[in-house]
Amino acid sequence: MSRSAPTHCPYCALQCAMTLTPTDAANPASPPVTVAGRDFPTNRGGLCKKGWTSAELLRAPSRLGAPLLRGADGALHEASWDEALDHVARSLRGIRALHGADAVGVFGGGGLTNEKAYLLGKFARLALGTSRIDYNGRYCMSSAAAAGNRAFGVDRGLPFPLEDLDGAATILLLGTNVAETMPPFIGHLAGAQAAGGLVVVDPRRTATARLTDEGQGLHVQPVPGTDLALLLGLIHVVIAERLVDAEYVAQRTTGFESLRRSVASWWPERVQSTTGVPALTLRRLARRLASGEGTYILTGRGVEQHVDGTDTATAAINLALLLGLPGRPGSGYGTLTGQGNGQGGREHGQKCDQLPGYRKIVDPEARAHVARVWGVEPDAIPGPGVPAVELLQSLGMPGGVRSLLVHGSNLVVSSPNVAAVREGLDRLDLLVVCDFFLSETAALADVVLPITQWAEEEGTMTNLEGRVIRRRRAIAPPAGVRDELWILAELARRLECTATFDTDPELVFEELRLASEGGIADYSGIDYAMLDRGEAAYWPYPRGSAGTPRLFADRFAHPDGRAKLVAVTVRASAHPAPQPGELTLVTGRLLEHYQSGAQTRRVPELDAAQPEALAALHPSTADRLGIADGDDVEVANTRGTVRCRARVTTDIRPDAVFLPFHYADAQAANLLTSDAVDPISSMPEFKTNLVRVTRVARLTEAGVPT
Repeated sequence: MSRSAPTHCPYCALQCAMTLTPTDAANPASPPVTVAGRDFPTNRGGLCKKGWTSAELLRAPSRLGAPLLRGADGALHEASWDEALDHVARSLRGIRALHGADAVGVFGGGGLTNEKAYLLGKFARLALGTSRIDYNGRYCMSSAAAAGNRAFGVDRGLPFPLEDLDGAATILLLGTNVAETMPPFIGHLAGAQAAGGLVVVDPRRTATARLTDEGQGLHVQPVPGTDLALLLGLIHVVIAERLVDAEYVAQRTTGFESLRRSVASWWPERVQSTTGVPALTLRRLARRLASGEGTYILTGRGVEQHVDGTDTATAAINLALLLGLPGRPGSGYGTLTGQGNGQGGREHGQKCDQLPGYRKIVDPEARAHVARVWGVEPDAIPGPGVPAVELLQSLGMPGGVRSLLVHGSNLVVSSPNVAAVREGLDRLDLLVVCDFFLSETAALADVVLPITQWAEEEGTMTNLEGRVIRRRRAIAPPAGVRDELWILAELARRLECTATFDTDPELVFEELRLASEGGIADYSGIDYAMLDRGEAAYWPYPRGSAGTPRLFADRFAHPDGRAKLVAVTVRASAHPAPQPGELTLVTGRLLEHYQSGAQTRRVPELDAAQPEALAALHPSTADRLGIADGDDVEVANTRGTVRCRARVTTDIRPDAVFLPFHYADAQAANLLTSDAVDPISSMPEFKTNLVRVTRVARLTEAGVPT
């Protein structure tokens, strides 16, 4: 295979376009393809460090090349595919016979192609008969999705093409650091930046916040965990100063009076005392947003990964609706999807409560439609399961999950309260992990199945705009690895499931089209041929239509066509105030790494740039604690302890400490995060956990404290 393959980056939901060209390099350790940026609306030929180095992993020395089975000696040993799959099927049959179908759990990922996500959901419900399936998107987009569904009746991260931002005069970014998480995105901020209208809300002075320097905009740095109060204050000002788009609100929304009453007590001076943001800044920002010169409000994980994340995202939507932004040309509201297929991954059956097409699993009509496509009776499809955190809490417990199949997720790094998750995995009768490498989770497994990587497979992804795109194969995979579609089909056959499990991704997509038809996320008008021609395909794309690049131009997705303004309130219990000696832990990403770091920590260039977790502390805080830059510190609370080095910087507030979440073992930030969840979205509290930071002695090679 020597032709170049136009495809997309394997990392974030920007899904930057790239061209892969196979090489003739004799050195098996060198990358088998060269990477070149390709012109595409999201990235315009640009790539970030992760994209440029993405081919390094295709032939990485640590890549798995054969199935692994845990032997009687407790170690993992290479096995044949028949041995591994026979063992998995035999174990699953035994567990189901003893404990019932719901004793088998499935944990998916937001990086799987649409085809894999779809077939995984079908496999769980038909081949395994279990309702216990959820995925790591529960940690990423669930609060934004819940807020979008209740306000608009639909959840699509950006309801407009990314290029629309180019003409904006004002862009409000809430809790997102796009300059490091998806660097090519910042090209779309240039217009607002030049107009002095880029506004970044973040307790850290991130690379994105620094784009507002020198008169180019405004960085708002609230107390961590007070984003909801900040948004309620902005809404209060918009209403009090008559900045509301009254005609839009009257014609296109419901619930204004209830909302107005709910924010009456959030006057700017009260908001200042809660958030630390000056009342003058609050008023200035509200007026800028209402200027009518092309305004967009965009949210990210920083305001969503909380126990009140759905309400916070809802407040951002309320603000946008009061200003008449959603559906208006040159303005809008959206949320920035994080994982590569975070959008498509939640549309076609990985979520515990959904069927393909973003259908509700409890809806009789939805069940009947999908059952017809699958060739089964509706009663054969299990009912709703439980969301990710609850699923993991049940591992090995009486009446809980006894075996778990993991696809595209590194649970013991990315999950909240990871010490408890690890204990749960240890209690299982069977843990099966599909991965490219022996990740921290795979290292605990009873069976590890090596799978193809992005450049070795065909399929589709759905980017942050709701645009379906093609992933194309550039090279053949190593002889010992297999595609997950094949793995699911082989396991289904061994489990004697009579439903069809195709291994050709195009055939799987054709079935997905039928299963999604008539649903909220309707893909029925999309096929591989049109994607291969380069046609833009924004869902919903019903058969015979031209797709929907821009949602909400005429109506919202609720039956009455109107958006709902939903009154929300601040719960004092959501973010307890730090006690003396405590700091608020803020977690997030670094430019060089992605998610759990299972891939990027294996790229030499990226690992060399950021080889370890550093705890960022403000100079005044460090001085008070007797900590100098580079000192060894412990960041601890009742759930666990992270040991790392300190980085003293003015980029963090004095009341907070920042840790990146890409690292494992003793540097895993999620040792400290809570598995308390948002009552609506089941999003865990990742962003504002209370910790204590202390300096600890560094040991010499002889084990003597320095």
